[in-house]
Amino acid sequence: MTTSNGLLLIDKPRGVTSHDVVARVRKVLQERRVGHAGTLDPMATGLLVLAVGPSTRLLRFAQGETKTYEGVVTFGVATDSLDADGAVTDRREVPALEVDVVNAYAARMLGTQLQTPPMVSAIKVGGQRLHALARQGVEVEREPRSVTISSFSLDATERPDQWSFAVTCSPGTYVRVLLSDLAVALGTLGHLSALRRSASGDHDVADALELDDLAARVLRGEPVLAPPSAFVTRLEAVVVTGDQASRLRQGQRVELEERDGDEIAAMDEAGALVAVLRRRAETWQPVVVLPSEPPSGPSGEPR
Repeated sequence: MTTSNGLLLIDKPRGVTSHDVVARVRKVLQERRVGHAGTLDPMATGLLVLAVGPSTRLLRFAQGETKTYEGVVTFGVATDSLDADGAVTDRREVPALEVDVVNAYAARMLGTQLQTPPMVSAIKVGGQRLHALARQGVEVEREPRSVTISSFSLDATERPDQWSFAVTCSPGTYVRVLLSDLAVALGTLGHLSALRRSASGDHDVADALELDDLAARVLRGEPVLAPPSAFVTRLEAVVVTGDQASRLRQGQRVELEERDGDEIAAMDEAGALVAVLRRRAETWQPVVVLPSEPPSGPSGEPR
């Protein structure tokens, strides 16, 4: 096993699951502790944020990030999964659609709202995955979830039944449900036919590696991980002394100058993340502690 520790951005290809990507990364990095933030369906491509090694304790910060997607919706055809991987369940004529009208309807969907998850999803109800129940022909009641749509716009393509779209939304949003609801509002049906995640918080797919590129870089001894601190860039950071860092790594509280917020990132004097701290009365308690970083060679691997 290596002592890999940090954030990894992968550009997921179409046709593989997010779990498949995690399994490949585990093998390439020879590290069992790998997790991802925000599942992408097999048909989707784009940014998958992964945590490696002890940084898996920081995944909640990436899981809570706003997501940005782009893709294509096909109007006039409904599927049981609301995307192109599903079986066609109904067809309806597509009315003449104008860009201004379509985007006016999309604008009505901005803001916070309740969204019912689709049956074909990985959510568990009564200990069973919804998609497993759906394959058995069973439909169960799903609890609506609160989601927020920050931006949503569409453009016409050469095909009158297919429109490109871009959406920025809160984590947990089902884009295929959003598009299906839009289609109904426009007087037709629709399903998601292409989806790509372009950003998650401050992380962009332009900075992500393809799986084959990851393996090649590791073979060449090149660094592929961002430091653990990349997970907590939105937290206020405070530099702690060597003595404070040692105490924090032993689970002890420390006293610091007054800080805003109830959670901060404690950094050592070299700029490495020591711990995430939570306010406890007049002191700060470590709630996530990272191991000290050993000196590294040119490849970024510990010497």
